[in-house]
Amino acid sequence: MKKMGRIAWDFERLEAMRGLLEDRGMRSIAVAEGGETVWSWHASGQDRLSAVYSITKSVLSLLVGIAIHEGLIGGPDDRIGDYLLLPKDGHPRLSSIRLRHLLTMTSGIDWPDFDKPYWAMKRSADGVKFVLSRPVAHEPGTVFAYNTGGSHLLAAILAAAAGSSVLDYARKRLFEPLGIRRVKWNALHGIHEGGTGLYLKTEDLLKIGMLTVQEGVWEGRRIVPAEWIRESTRPASKGLALYKPPIFGRYGFHWWVADPAEDRPGYAFALGFSGQYLAVVPSLGIAAVLRRNATTRADSMKSRSLLDEYILRAATGSRT
Repeated sequence: MKKMGRIAWDFERLEAMRGLLEDRGMRSIAVAEGGETVWSWHASGQDRLSAVYSITKSVLSLLVGIAIHEGLIGGPDDRIGDYLLLPKDGHPRLSSIRLRHLLTMTSGIDWPDFDKPYWAMKRSADGVKFVLSRPVAHEPGTVFAYNTGGSHLLAAILAAAAGSSVLDYARKRLFEPLGIRRVKWNALHGIHEGGTGLYLKTEDLLKIGMLTVQEGVWEGRRIVPAEWIRESTRPASKGLALYKPPIFGRYGFHWWVADPAEDRPGYAFALGFSGQYLAVVPSLGIAAVLRRNATTRADSMKSRSLLDEYILRAATGSRT
């Protein structure tokens, strides 16, 4: 055991991961406590800019919180029609959708599992119009359905409210204050994608994680409202808590939530395709990033089990 901050880390357990990483297709892992990196590993020996996939959604959530704090967006109960031009022939329930519904994946927009219309949206002439043209199959706020199209609507709303591109707003309000200099963010029909498309280095993802653990404060400066982070990282719906294998959890405002277990605390996490995890554990004051080669959705367990069985147990002293 070695104490770095307030945690006596079990570095033997962390080091025991090394022999597993290549076979599991891992590319990068980093763990931080109190703003300091306590353990890291990169398959290539270097930290490289790479896709974070749907972790983009959780970064977007932080940006929406900042925009609300600045008065650019009224709040999560604003209707999407306050910012977007809704089609005249759109579904009658469309005007009832609020930002809260997009954030919690409960908009009711017809979006079959698992995110199947995403590629049709990518191929369409206008991604925002594509999403708004979909039927609204359920009353907003009643049914969870994972929907990257809803995330893209949030990005369009943020761009409209900020009067700038999502990336420009992110640079000024989030990335630059954290010292994040290298970033790429793909756009779809002139709008930076809300649900995917962001590229960051692992150390920079870790900064975003520690910002979240510290409830929006970085080096003494308030970046994101604390209440927004608390609300974003607590469950608003059951999400995919019963999904097998257990790679997901309950769902907040574009953050997944893992309930506490006997051998580890609860935590919030951002999740990208095939096991890209950004986990934040406020009760321990730690954040962790795990990234792997993109293979299949089920292969996310190859990262999730490292997080639960090695990293969190190394922080809590659990030997089970």
